[in-house]
Amino acid sequence: MRWTVDHRSRERLRDQIAARVRRGAASGELAPGERLPPAAELGEALSVDRNTVLAAYRQLRDEGVLEFRRGRGARLAADGPELASVTEAARALIAAARAQGLGTADLIRLIREMS
Repeated sequence: MRWTVDHRSRERLRDQIAARVRRGAASGELAPGERLPPAAELGEALSVDRNTVLAAYRQLRDEGVLEFRRGRGARLAADGPELASVTEAARALIAAARAQGLGTADLIRLIREMS
């Protein structure tokens, strides 16, 4: 998998890293159970602090996309691709809503009306 971030983007670096993992999971580029690079190694490769990578990994763990195992590092969860695609779609929806000037309450109202 090709790891890149855009240091000039307004999107936070940790969010860019997390989105890349989600895309890799959704596309099959990352297989369930596949080990991700250690945070220090990926941080060095991307020229970002390892804590930024760790924040992305923790966010993905909390979403159920990654699993942490002591001594084994971060691995893609068995059900990662399905959750990753939904999360990616939700992030795209939120970005589109913000671009149109809609707030969280507006977006929630629209989703409720459509359900």
